[in-house]
Amino acid sequence: MSEALSTVPVLLVRHAGWTELVLNRPAQRNAIDGALARALADAIDTINADTATRAVLLRGADGAFCSGLDLKALQAEPEGMAGFARVWERVHLSLRDSRKAWIVALERHAVNGGAALALAGDLLVCGTGAFLQIGEIRLGMAAPRNAAWLALRHSEAVAARLCLLGDRVPAADLLRLGIATEVTGDARVLDRARELAATIAGFPADGVAAIKSGMRAASTRRALHH
Repeated sequence: MSEALSTVPVLLVRHAGWTELVLNRPAQRNAIDGALARALADAIDTINADTATRAVLLRGADGAFCSGLDLKALQAEPEGMAGFARVWERVHLSLRDSRKAWIVALERHAVNGGAALALAGDLLVCGTGAFLQIGEIRLGMAAPRNAAWLALRHSEAVAARLCLLGDRVPAADLLRLGIATEVTGDARVLDRARELAATIAGFPADGVAAIKSGMRAASTRRALHH
């Protein structure tokens, strides 16, 4: 990666019919600070407006998905956590309203705020050594985004397993619980996620948008809460 690109918090890589969206703070294990959150919100809006894009692959740079919120950096922002909360709401509402198919490549870990992004994906490809952790309960905090995505897609029993213990849930258990779409070797996660994105990119754009809209219309009888 060039020095210029290494300072960009989110990367967009265009392919034929699909787009790769990369969380790009590898030195911080792609933890989310204000700049990354704002860039992510803008990138999602750009993708949603792109009629040529059918599918989106969301991943982290350098072989890790996302280690959660960078609380120290966020608390140092001029508007603090309140300003971040507004941007983070925009990220998740734009994901909720997207008519694209979202594929998440879960390498190594998706923790807390990173777990919420992983759960937002329509398809989740996990490496065998990867885990997802919703650890807010251990910090005495709520996990509203994680709980909302789980309510949208899964049973309360599944949400309880992830949210009430606060532990690392390995890929095999994510598959058993129906959260992961599939589990593959750690070295093959990106290749497999790209294969899925390319497959969907080959379908008619109107059909992808209609299917995704129909799925979301059916599931939002338990709507994603703000």
